[in-house]
Amino acid sequence: MEIIIVGAGFGGMSAGALLSRDGHEVTILEKNEQPGGRGSYFEDKGYYFDMGPSWYLMSELYDNFFQEFDKKAEDFFNLEKLDPSYRIFLDKKRVWDISANLEENYQLFDGFEENGGEKLKKYLQSSKELYEFSLEEMLYRDYNSILDLLNGKLLFKGYKLRLWENLQHFIDRQFESEEARKILQYAIGFLGGSPENAPSFYHLVSHSDLNLGVWYPQGGMRKVTQGIYELALSQGVNFHFQEEVELLEVHEDRVKRVISNEGFYEADVVVVNADYAHSELDLLKPPYQSYDEKYWESRTISPSALVAYLGIDSRVENLAHHNLFLNKDWDSGFEAVFNPDKKAWSEDSSYYVNVPSLTDDSAAPEGGETIYILAPLAPGLEDSDTLREKFLNQILDDLEEKIDFNIQDKVVVKKIFALNDFKTRYNAYKGTAFGLSHTMDQTALWRPAHKSKKVENLYYTGQYNHPGIGVPMTLVSSQILSQEIR
Repeated sequence: MEIIIVGAGFGGMSAGALLSRDGHEVTILEKNEQPGGRGSYFEDKGYYFDMGPSWYLMSELYDNFFQEFDKKAEDFFNLEKLDPSYRIFLDKKRVWDISANLEENYQLFDGFEENGGEKLKKYLQSSKELYEFSLEEMLYRDYNSILDLLNGKLLFKGYKLRLWENLQHFIDRQFESEEARKILQYAIGFLGGSPENAPSFYHLVSHSDLNLGVWYPQGGMRKVTQGIYELALSQGVNFHFQEEVELLEVHEDRVKRVISNEGFYEADVVVVNADYAHSELDLLKPPYQSYDEKYWESRTISPSALVAYLGIDSRVENLAHHNLFLNKDWDSGFEAVFNPDKKAWSEDSSYYVNVPSLTDDSAAPEGGETIYILAPLAPGLEDSDTLREKFLNQILDDLEEKIDFNIQDKVVVKKIFALNDFKTRYNAYKGTAFGLSHTMDQTALWRPAHKSKKVENLYYTGQYNHPGIGVPMTLVSSQILSQEIR
């Protein structure tokens, strides 16, 4: 079959490799200048910046994908386990390293509260059990009707693990200290949610970072992008860059032509890896939209973000490779992102700081440092240069105060990426950085489907589908998709 894929993000590239391997003629049309989607990168004055994903977690999901081609991740990039896995800042004095050694983390939690280590051990055992169950029974399955959920194992596990309970309540029942609660609840940020709106099911994420560890591909996440791109090329996938799809022309319930700014293509099957909402609302006429504007307005959209890429001409002090700065007013911080009545450019935001050059000499010139700062923002907020600068300056002031190090006077490269950029570069709905949050009614069956409900030969892959947000999850999404097309 002739297959056209819209978008060369991780979902599009992985789907292309799988479908080409299965004997199809695959062409990927990408609006931007390079592969990777949100996993693209840029370089300035010798400073290299991964623009999007920066955490390498759930390594076995990468392995499962590469095994489809009798390959392994190490054929494309070298992995290094980080220790510490990451550093947590609650304030200037309360700073802790989360170790790659679990025993050290048990001791850390003992310092937070009585029997904290034992509580963490029990919590991580539950997380491990659910994670492994998810891989075996849930992750690689598609969900097209309620019948797909009526599985005895799923129903029993759902009852046993209280999946109707939200993550915040689930953790608060088991831990008493602010420190333990915040450290464990922050992980839902990997899935674009908040502890209050995410089901307790997602405490399985703690297994991925605390039990399995945090890894770093030498050369950055761009090496992962490049590896999957090279794999797709080796399978015969054709890539067209700087070619934006403008319309999916449907006739008799089938996409007959894919129309781009360069011309048009006919295909037997069309797979969309572009932003799902954009694809439905802007590329399809209303009669062929499975999910209309009303649907998207009713969804819980994951945060957008301000991302600052800074190159400094000095080595930084008191930071690890990954650093999380958690705000004092925890609830108001989440409300500023998720509560429609209170969303705003917060004055006390939690934020994340990545310094890959501490691990990777190729990330910055000798004597310099590459710094990536990300702070969540509510999707749909007004965006302007004035708002960006004010927000970034307050974050940098807070950062410098907490690490006793001046960054602003040492900046030689600076780029800010925020809501309007997510919209223009990725066609992201309301400027979302991730897609749909992982709430109970946006999990498994209740995420947008891999197959269009209205157009017979139209499919989707990426972070909007099951299983959801994150690079390894998009690889799984493409594996599900290839099975469905096969």
